[in-house]
Amino acid sequence: MTRLFAFLAAAFAALLPSLPVHAQASKDAVTILVSIDGFRADYLDRGVTPHLSALARHGISAAMRPSFPSKTFPNHWAIATGKVPDRNGIVANRFEDPRRPGEVFTMASQDPFWWGEAEPIWVAAERQGIRTAAMFWPGSGIAWGGAYSAKPFPSTEGGTRPQDWQHFDGEVTATQRVETVLDWMRRPADIRPRFVTLYFDTVDTAGHRHGPDDARTTQAIAEVDRSIGSLVEGLRKLGREANLVIVADHGMAAISGERHVTLDTIVDASLYRAVETGPFASLYPTEGNEKKLAKALRGRHEHMECWPREEIPARLRYGSNPRVAPWFCLAEVGWMIVPARPEEPVTGGTHGYDNAAPQMAALFVAAGPAFAPAGRLAPFDNVDVTALLRTLLGMPADPDADGNLAAFGKALR
Repeated sequence: MTRLFAFLAAAFAALLPSLPVHAQASKDAVTILVSIDGFRADYLDRGVTPHLSALARHGISAAMRPSFPSKTFPNHWAIATGKVPDRNGIVANRFEDPRRPGEVFTMASQDPFWWGEAEPIWVAAERQGIRTAAMFWPGSGIAWGGAYSAKPFPSTEGGTRPQDWQHFDGEVTATQRVETVLDWMRRPADIRPRFVTLYFDTVDTAGHRHGPDDARTTQAIAEVDRSIGSLVEGLRKLGREANLVIVADHGMAAISGERHVTLDTIVDASLYRAVETGPFASLYPTEGNEKKLAKALRGRHEHMECWPREEIPARLRYGSNPRVAPWFCLAEVGWMIVPARPEEPVTGGTHGYDNAAPQMAALFVAAGPAFAPAGRLAPFDNVDVTALLRTLLGMPADPDADGNLAAFGKALR
Protein backbone atom coordinates (compact mmCIF):
# COMPACT_ATOMS: atom_id res chain seq x y z
CA MET A 1 0.00 0.00 0.00
CA THR A 2 2.83 2.40 0.87
CA ARG A 3 4.62 1.82 -2.48
CA LEU A 4 1.35 2.15 -4.40
CA PHE A 5 0.51 5.38 -2.62
CA ALA A 6 3.97 6.80 -3.34
CA PHE A 7 3.65 5.85 -7.01
CA LEU A 8 0.20 7.43 -7.34
CA ALA A 9 1.32 10.58 -5.56
CA ALA A 10 4.34 10.96 -7.84
CA ALA A 11 2.23 10.35 -10.94
CA PHE A 12 -0.38 12.83 -9.79
CA ALA A 13 2.22 15.53 -9.15
CA ALA A 14 2.92 15.54 -12.88
CA LEU A 15 -0.75 16.29 -13.55
CA LEU A 16 -1.02 19.32 -11.29
CA PRO A 17 -1.84 22.63 -12.98
CA SER A 18 1.34 24.56 -13.62
CA LEU A 19 2.38 26.80 -10.79
CA PRO A 20 4.53 29.56 -12.35
CA VAL A 21 3.91 32.95 -10.84
CA HIS A 22 3.19 35.96 -12.98
CA ALA A 23 0.50 38.63 -12.90
CA GLN A 24 -1.50 37.32 -15.83
CA ALA A 25 -1.62 33.78 -14.43
CA SER A 26 -3.01 34.96 -11.09
CA LYS A 27 -5.51 37.24 -12.81
CA ASP A 28 -6.85 34.55 -15.12
CA ALA A 29 -6.92 31.64 -12.66
CA VAL A 30 -10.35 30.43 -11.63
CA THR A 31 -10.96 29.98 -7.91
CA ILE A 32 -12.70 26.70 -7.09
CA LEU A 33 -13.99 26.18 -3.56
CA VAL A 34 -14.56 22.48 -2.88
CA SER A 35 -16.37 21.14 0.16
CA ILE A 36 -15.99 17.49 1.18
CA ASP A 37 -18.67 17.23 3.83
CA GLY A 38 -17.55 15.46 7.01
CA PHE A 39 -13.91 15.02 5.94
CA ARG A 40 -12.10 15.00 9.27
CA ALA A 41 -8.66 16.58 9.14
CA ASP A 42 -6.80 13.38 10.03
CA TYR A 43 -8.48 11.41 7.23
CA LEU A 44 -5.68 12.85 5.11
CA ASP A 45 -3.25 10.61 7.02
CA ARG A 46 -4.86 7.30 6.06
CA GLY A 47 -2.75 6.72 2.98
CA VAL A 48 -5.67 6.60 0.55
CA THR A 49 -5.66 10.21 -0.71
CA PRO A 50 -2.79 10.57 -3.21
CA HIS A 51 -4.48 13.45 -5.06
CA LEU A 52 -5.33 15.55 -2.01
CA SER A 53 -1.93 14.79 -0.49
CA ALA A 54 -0.14 15.91 -3.66
CA LEU A 55 -2.08 19.18 -3.62
CA ALA A 56 -1.14 19.66 0.04
CA ARG A 57 2.55 19.16 -0.76
CA HIS A 58 2.43 21.66 -3.61
CA GLY A 59 0.49 24.19 -1.56
CA ILE A 60 -0.79 24.37 2.00
CA SER A 61 -2.88 22.30 4.40
CA ALA A 62 -4.20 22.57 7.94
CA ALA A 63 -6.51 21.08 10.51
CA MET A 64 -9.17 23.77 10.34
CA ARG A 65 -11.48 24.65 13.25
CA PRO A 66 -15.14 24.65 12.32
CA SER A 67 -17.40 27.31 13.72
CA PHE A 68 -19.72 26.34 16.54
CA PRO A 69 -21.96 24.42 16.35
CA SER A 70 -19.99 21.98 14.22
CA LYS A 71 -22.93 21.18 11.95
CA THR A 72 -23.23 21.22 8.15
CA PHE A 73 -25.38 24.22 7.33
CA PRO A 74 -23.96 26.64 9.94
CA ASN A 75 -20.43 25.92 8.74
CA HIS A 76 -21.06 26.05 5.02
CA TRP A 77 -22.70 29.42 5.57
CA ALA A 78 -19.78 30.53 7.79
CA ILE A 79 -17.31 29.69 5.02
CA ALA A 80 -19.51 31.46 2.46
CA THR A 81 -20.04 34.62 4.51
CA GLY A 82 -16.98 34.97 6.77
CA LYS A 83 -19.24 35.23 9.81
CA VAL A 84 -19.76 32.72 12.59
CA PRO A 85 -23.23 31.14 12.82
CA ASP A 86 -24.27 33.44 15.65
CA ARG A 87 -23.85 36.33 13.19
CA ASN A 88 -24.66 34.69 9.85
CA GLY A 89 -28.08 33.58 11.05
CA ILE A 90 -27.82 29.86 10.23
CA VAL A 91 -27.35 28.88 13.87
CA ALA A 92 -28.03 25.13 13.49
CA ASN A 93 -29.35 22.56 11.05
CA ARG A 94 -32.72 23.04 12.73
CA PHE A 95 -33.88 26.16 14.59
CA GLU A 96 -36.68 28.67 15.09
CA ASP A 97 -36.98 32.44 14.84
CA PRO A 98 -39.22 34.45 17.22
CA ARG A 99 -40.34 36.57 14.26
CA ARG A 100 -41.92 33.50 12.65
CA PRO A 101 -43.77 31.63 15.45
CA GLY A 102 -44.60 28.07 14.57
CA GLU A 103 -42.07 27.80 11.74
CA VAL A 104 -38.85 25.78 11.82
CA PHE A 105 -35.75 26.07 9.66
CA THR A 106 -34.61 22.72 8.31
CA MET A 107 -31.98 21.76 5.78
CA ALA A 108 -34.69 21.84 3.12
CA SER A 109 -35.66 25.48 3.83
CA GLN A 110 -35.45 27.70 0.73
CA ASP A 111 -37.28 30.77 2.09
CA PRO A 112 -34.87 33.77 1.80
CA PHE A 113 -36.05 34.91 5.25
CA TRP A 114 -33.78 32.38 6.93
CA TRP A 115 -30.70 33.20 4.88
CA GLY A 116 -30.70 36.98 4.83
CA GLU A 117 -28.52 37.89 7.83
CA ALA A 118 -25.16 37.65 6.06
CA GLU A 119 -24.13 38.10 2.43
CA PRO A 120 -22.49 35.06 0.77
CA ILE A 121 -19.33 35.52 -1.23
CA TRP A 122 -20.93 34.67 -4.59
CA VAL A 123 -23.35 37.59 -4.14
CA ALA A 124 -20.52 39.93 -3.14
CA ALA A 125 -18.58 38.75 -6.20
CA GLU A 126 -21.52 39.22 -8.56
CA ARG A 127 -21.91 42.76 -7.23
CA GLN A 128 -18.36 43.42 -8.45
CA GLY A 129 -18.86 41.89 -11.87
CA ILE A 130 -17.25 38.51 -11.07
CA ARG A 131 -19.19 35.67 -12.63
CA THR A 132 -19.90 32.80 -10.22
CA ALA A 133 -21.28 29.26 -10.39
CA ALA A 134 -22.31 26.70 -7.77
CA MET A 135 -22.29 22.94 -8.24
CA PHE A 136 -24.21 22.56 -4.96
CA TRP A 137 -23.52 24.53 -1.77
CA PRO A 138 -25.98 25.08 1.08
CA GLY A 139 -27.74 28.38 0.43
CA SER A 140 -26.46 28.87 -3.11
CA GLY A 141 -29.93 28.45 -4.60
CA ILE A 142 -31.41 31.26 -2.48
CA ALA A 143 -32.31 34.49 -4.27
CA TRP A 144 -30.25 36.68 -1.94
CA GLY A 145 -30.61 40.46 -1.78
CA GLY A 146 -34.36 40.85 -1.45
CA ALA A 147 -36.37 42.33 1.39
CA TYR A 148 -35.07 39.88 4.02
CA SER A 149 -31.37 40.36 3.29
CA ALA A 150 -28.82 42.25 5.33
CA LYS A 151 -27.80 44.32 2.27
CA PRO A 152 -30.90 44.49 0.07
CA PHE A 153 -30.53 45.48 -3.55
CA PRO A 154 -32.10 48.75 -4.69
CA SER A 155 -35.20 46.74 -5.59
CA THR A 156 -36.61 44.82 -2.62
CA GLU A 157 -37.94 42.16 -4.96
CA GLY A 158 -35.97 39.27 -6.35
CA GLY A 159 -32.31 39.03 -5.46
CA THR A 160 -29.40 37.16 -6.93
CA ARG A 161 -27.82 33.74 -7.09
CA PRO A 162 -24.70 32.47 -8.81
CA GLN A 163 -25.26 32.81 -12.55
CA ASP A 164 -25.09 29.02 -12.77
CA TRP A 165 -26.43 26.94 -9.88
CA GLN A 166 -28.24 23.68 -9.17
CA HIS A 167 -30.61 22.52 -6.45
CA PHE A 168 -28.99 19.81 -4.38
CA ASP A 169 -29.75 16.29 -5.55
CA GLY A 170 -27.96 13.43 -3.86
CA GLU A 171 -28.54 11.25 -6.91
CA VAL A 172 -26.14 13.38 -8.97
CA THR A 173 -22.92 11.38 -8.93
CA ALA A 174 -19.48 12.71 -8.08
CA THR A 175 -18.46 12.25 -11.71
CA GLN A 176 -21.43 14.30 -12.90
CA ARG A 177 -20.59 17.05 -10.42
CA VAL A 178 -16.98 17.25 -11.58
CA GLU A 179 -17.98 17.17 -15.24
CA THR A 180 -20.42 20.03 -14.69
CA VAL A 181 -17.61 22.18 -13.32
CA LEU A 182 -15.35 21.20 -16.22
CA ASP A 183 -18.11 22.06 -18.68
CA TRP A 184 -18.25 25.55 -17.17
CA MET A 185 -14.49 25.79 -17.68
CA ARG A 186 -14.90 24.95 -21.38
CA ARG A 187 -16.88 28.12 -22.00
CA PRO A 188 -15.52 31.23 -23.72
CA ALA A 189 -13.91 33.67 -21.31
CA ASP A 190 -16.82 36.13 -21.33
CA ILE A 191 -19.27 33.58 -19.90
CA ARG A 192 -16.84 31.43 -17.94
CA PRO A 193 -17.20 31.69 -14.14
CA ARG A 194 -14.22 32.96 -12.17
CA PHE A 195 -15.50 31.59 -8.86
CA VAL A 196 -17.01 28.11 -8.53
CA THR A 197 -18.23 25.98 -5.64
CA LEU A 198 -18.31 22.17 -5.70
CA TYR A 199 -19.77 19.92 -3.01
CA PHE A 200 -19.37 16.22 -2.15
CA ASP A 201 -21.46 14.53 0.55
CA THR A 202 -20.49 10.83 0.48
CA VAL A 203 -17.75 10.97 3.14
CA ASP A 204 -20.18 12.52 5.62
CA THR A 205 -22.83 9.92 4.78
CA ALA A 206 -20.39 7.06 5.33
CA GLY A 207 -19.14 8.58 8.56
CA HIS A 208 -22.67 8.84 9.94
CA ARG A 209 -23.67 5.34 8.89
CA HIS A 210 -20.53 3.42 9.79
CA GLY A 211 -18.43 5.67 12.04
CA PRO A 212 -15.18 7.48 11.27
CA ASP A 213 -12.96 4.43 11.77
CA ASP A 214 -14.86 1.98 9.57
CA ALA A 215 -13.30 0.60 6.39
CA ARG A 216 -16.34 1.77 4.42
CA THR A 217 -15.67 5.35 5.48
CA THR A 218 -12.06 4.97 4.36
CA GLN A 219 -13.38 3.69 1.03
CA ALA A 220 -15.56 6.80 0.66
CA ILE A 221 -12.51 8.95 1.40
CA ALA A 222 -10.56 7.21 -1.37
CA GLU A 223 -13.45 7.63 -3.82
CA VAL A 224 -13.79 11.36 -3.28
CA ASP A 225 -10.02 11.71 -3.61
CA ARG A 226 -10.31 10.16 -7.06
CA SER A 227 -12.91 12.79 -7.90
CA ILE A 228 -10.44 15.49 -6.90
CA GLY A 229 -7.92 13.83 -9.19
CA SER A 230 -10.43 13.90 -12.05
CA LEU A 231 -11.04 17.60 -11.48
CA VAL A 232 -7.32 18.42 -11.52
CA GLU A 233 -6.68 16.30 -14.59
CA GLY A 234 -9.65 17.85 -16.37
CA LEU A 235 -8.39 21.35 -15.64
CA ARG A 236 -4.93 20.37 -16.92
CA LYS A 237 -6.33 19.06 -20.20
CA LEU A 238 -8.29 22.27 -20.67
CA GLY A 239 -5.25 24.40 -19.86
CA ARG A 240 -7.18 26.19 -17.11
CA GLU A 241 -5.15 27.52 -14.22
CA ALA A 242 -7.01 27.12 -10.96
CA ASN A 243 -6.61 28.02 -7.34
CA LEU A 244 -8.21 25.09 -5.53
CA VAL A 245 -9.41 25.68 -1.97
CA ILE A 246 -10.63 22.37 -0.56
CA VAL A 247 -12.39 22.38 2.80
CA ALA A 248 -14.67 20.37 5.05
CA ASP A 249 -17.42 21.76 7.21
CA HIS A 250 -16.60 19.64 10.26
CA GLY A 251 -15.07 16.35 11.36
CA MET A 252 -16.73 13.23 12.74
CA ALA A 253 -16.80 11.41 16.09
CA ALA A 254 -17.76 7.82 16.83
CA ILE A 255 -20.94 7.29 18.82
CA SER A 256 -22.20 4.24 20.67
CA GLY A 257 -25.50 2.87 21.90
CA GLU A 258 -24.03 2.95 25.40
CA ARG A 259 -23.28 6.68 25.39
CA HIS A 260 -26.63 8.43 25.77
CA VAL A 261 -27.64 11.30 28.05
CA THR A 262 -31.37 10.82 28.48
CA LEU A 263 -33.18 14.06 29.28
CA ASP A 264 -36.13 12.35 30.93
CA THR A 265 -33.82 11.28 33.80
CA ILE A 266 -32.83 14.92 34.38
CA VAL A 267 -35.90 17.02 33.65
CA ASP A 268 -39.63 16.41 33.37
CA ALA A 269 -40.58 16.27 29.69
CA SER A 270 -43.57 18.55 30.34
CA LEU A 271 -41.22 21.44 31.15
CA TYR A 272 -39.72 21.82 27.68
CA ARG A 273 -39.96 21.17 23.98
CA ALA A 274 -36.87 20.24 22.00
CA VAL A 275 -36.10 21.74 18.58
CA GLU A 276 -32.94 19.69 18.09
CA THR A 277 -31.20 16.91 20.03
CA GLY A 278 -28.05 14.87 19.48
CA PRO A 279 -24.55 16.19 20.24
CA PHE A 280 -26.39 19.23 21.59
CA ALA A 281 -29.95 20.02 22.58
CA SER A 282 -31.88 23.22 21.84
CA LEU A 283 -34.73 23.54 24.32
CA TYR A 284 -37.64 25.94 24.86
CA PRO A 285 -39.50 26.07 28.19
CA THR A 286 -43.20 25.32 28.02
CA GLU A 287 -45.51 28.09 29.14
CA GLY A 288 -45.09 28.99 32.79
CA ASN A 289 -42.23 26.55 33.37
CA GLU A 290 -39.22 28.83 32.80
CA LYS A 291 -37.99 28.70 36.40
CA LYS A 292 -38.57 24.98 36.83
CA LEU A 293 -36.65 24.23 33.64
CA ALA A 294 -33.79 26.51 34.68
CA LYS A 295 -33.52 24.79 38.06
CA ALA A 296 -33.42 21.34 36.48
CA LEU A 297 -31.00 22.13 33.64
CA ARG A 298 -28.49 24.77 34.70
CA GLY A 299 -24.91 23.63 35.14
CA ARG A 300 -22.91 20.46 34.76
CA HIS A 301 -24.52 17.05 34.41
CA GLU A 302 -22.86 13.72 33.77
CA HIS A 303 -21.46 13.92 30.19
CA MET A 304 -23.39 17.15 29.47
CA GLU A 305 -23.46 20.84 30.39
CA CYS A 306 -26.41 23.23 30.02
CA TRP A 307 -26.63 27.01 29.88
CA PRO A 308 -29.24 29.66 29.30
CA ARG A 309 -28.59 31.28 25.92
CA GLU A 310 -26.94 34.38 27.41
CA GLU A 311 -24.46 32.30 29.47
CA ILE A 312 -23.08 30.04 26.74
CA PRO A 313 -19.25 30.27 27.05
CA ALA A 314 -17.86 33.23 25.12
CA ARG A 315 -15.19 31.08 23.41
CA LEU A 316 -17.96 29.36 21.43
CA ARG A 317 -19.03 32.72 19.94
CA TYR A 318 -22.63 31.59 20.20
CA GLY A 319 -25.78 32.75 21.95
CA SER A 320 -26.39 36.40 21.05
CA ASN A 321 -28.62 35.57 18.08
CA PRO A 322 -32.31 35.25 19.07
CA ARG A 323 -32.52 32.18 16.85
CA VAL A 324 -30.49 30.28 19.45
CA ALA A 325 -32.92 28.52 21.80
CA PRO A 326 -33.33 29.85 25.37
CA TRP A 327 -31.62 26.74 26.76
CA PHE A 328 -28.66 24.97 25.20
CA CYS A 329 -27.04 21.72 26.34
CA LEU A 330 -23.78 20.35 24.93
CA ALA A 331 -22.69 16.73 25.29
CA GLU A 332 -19.16 15.44 25.70
CA VAL A 333 -17.64 14.21 22.46
CA GLY A 334 -19.07 10.80 21.56
CA TRP A 335 -22.18 11.19 23.73
CA MET A 336 -25.68 11.86 22.44
CA ILE A 337 -28.46 13.82 24.15
CA VAL A 338 -31.81 12.12 23.62
CA PRO A 339 -35.27 12.86 25.09
CA ALA A 340 -35.64 9.24 26.24
CA ARG A 341 -33.60 6.12 25.86
CA PRO A 342 -34.08 4.91 22.27
CA GLU A 343 -35.48 1.46 21.61
CA GLU A 344 -32.73 0.80 19.10
CA PRO A 345 -29.43 2.50 20.06
CA VAL A 346 -27.92 4.72 17.41
CA THR A 347 -24.36 3.88 16.36
CA GLY A 348 -21.97 5.15 13.71
CA GLY A 349 -20.73 8.71 13.85
CA THR A 350 -21.88 12.29 14.21
CA HIS A 351 -20.75 15.88 14.72
CA GLY A 352 -21.97 19.05 16.39
CA TYR A 353 -19.66 18.89 19.42
CA ASP A 354 -17.29 21.51 20.82
CA ASN A 355 -15.50 22.96 17.80
CA ALA A 356 -12.16 22.75 19.64
CA ALA A 357 -12.38 18.95 19.90
CA PRO A 358 -9.79 17.19 17.68
CA GLN A 359 -12.49 14.93 16.25
CA MET A 360 -14.30 18.01 14.87
CA ALA A 361 -11.23 19.40 13.05
CA ALA A 362 -11.91 19.78 9.34
CA LEU A 363 -9.87 19.35 6.18
CA PHE A 364 -8.18 22.34 4.55
CA VAL A 365 -5.98 22.04 1.45
CA ALA A 366 -5.18 24.80 -1.05
CA ALA A 367 -2.94 24.83 -4.13
CA GLY A 368 -2.54 26.72 -7.36
CA PRO A 369 -0.63 29.67 -8.82
CA ALA A 370 -1.53 31.93 -5.90
CA PHE A 371 -0.01 29.61 -3.29
CA ALA A 372 3.57 28.97 -2.29
CA PRO A 373 4.37 25.42 -1.14
CA ALA A 374 4.31 26.48 2.51
CA GLY A 375 3.32 23.08 3.90
CA ARG A 376 1.20 22.54 6.97
CA LEU A 377 -0.19 25.64 8.67
CA ALA A 378 -1.23 26.07 12.29
CA PRO A 379 -4.95 25.46 12.92
CA PHE A 380 -7.21 28.42 12.11
CA ASP A 381 -10.92 29.26 12.11
CA ASN A 382 -12.96 28.46 9.03
CA VAL A 383 -14.27 32.04 8.73
CA ASP A 384 -10.73 32.94 7.63
CA VAL A 385 -11.36 31.05 4.38
CA THR A 386 -13.69 33.79 3.17
CA ALA A 387 -10.94 36.38 3.52
CA LEU A 388 -8.67 34.09 1.51
CA LEU A 389 -11.27 33.68 -1.25
CA ARG A 390 -11.78 37.44 -1.48
CA THR A 391 -8.04 37.91 -1.92
CA LEU A 392 -7.85 35.26 -4.64
CA LEU A 393 -10.69 36.98 -6.49
CA GLY A 394 -9.18 40.45 -6.13
CA MET A 395 -12.03 41.60 -3.90
CA PRO A 396 -11.61 44.01 -0.98
CA ALA A 397 -11.70 42.62 2.55
CA ASP A 398 -15.03 42.66 4.37
CA PRO A 399 -14.54 44.97 7.37
CA ASP A 400 -17.46 43.31 9.17
CA ALA A 401 -16.14 39.74 8.80
CA ASP A 402 -15.11 37.52 11.70
CA GLY A 403 -12.06 36.15 9.87
CA ASN A 404 -8.89 37.54 8.29
CA LEU A 405 -5.80 36.56 6.29
CA ALA A 406 -3.37 36.31 9.20
CA ALA A 407 -3.46 32.51 9.25
CA PHE A 408 -2.04 32.25 5.75
CA GLY A 409 1.08 34.29 6.41
CA LYS A 410 3.64 33.76 3.65
CA ALA A 411 1.58 31.05 1.95
CA LEU A 412 0.24 33.52 -0.61
CA ARG A 413 2.61 34.44 -3.38
